[in-house]
Amino acid sequence: MEIKITVKELIEFENKIAHLWEDKKIPYPIHLSGGNEKQLIEIFGEINKGDYIFSTHRSHYHYLLAGGSPEKLEKIILEGNSMHVFDKELNFLTSAIVSGTPTIATGVALALKLKKSEKKVWCFVGDGAEDEGHFYEAVRYVDGHDLPCTFILEDNDRSVETPREVRYGKSRIKWPDCVKIYNYKITYPHVGTGKWVDFSGTKAGGSSF
Repeated sequence: MEIKITVKELIEFENKIAHLWEDKKIPYPIHLSGGNEKQLIEIFGEINKGDYIFSTHRSHYHYLLAGGSPEKLEKIILEGNSMHVFDKELNFLTSAIVSGTPTIATGVALALKLKKSEKKVWCFVGDGAEDEGHFYEAVRYVDGHDLPCTFILEDNDRSVETPREVRYGKSRIKWPDCVKIYNYKITYPHVGTGKWVDFSGTKAGGSSF
């Protein structure tokens, strides 16, 4: 896929949304992206137009990189649907439920295989979803049936404010090739963790969602 948005533009968009939230222009929960711009640009370079993209409650960057309009996305966010971004034209779907999409993505991948389609499915999840049985079952089915689905595990080492080491100690699962993992340090904290950092050099107080 041809990427039409830069790292700088991604950051500027999310900073704008953060400022709108801090100025009480968005009276709804939002989950901000940040810190993983370069990794995502590289990943979306492998996604073809027409492929199905499943995202999470933190979907702003995914949508913009999929070719979504910044103006349309801002309107969606201002209407209170930051966690519910859908675009049929882009085959872009989300779920605010942790691990709510892997099994659906698996079903779409199975349908594509049965239809002998060249399209693929890309399912983005966080490390919190990695802890869920729904994710495990979906991965096992995709791997076992060689379905055209790739799970992108975005590991920011936070699930319900808790780092992986506290949750599971040294335990690690070796996932099959249909799971791609990248690690990143978040720009914006999860709820209640203090101040967020504006990459333009301005710091604003308060907790962001």
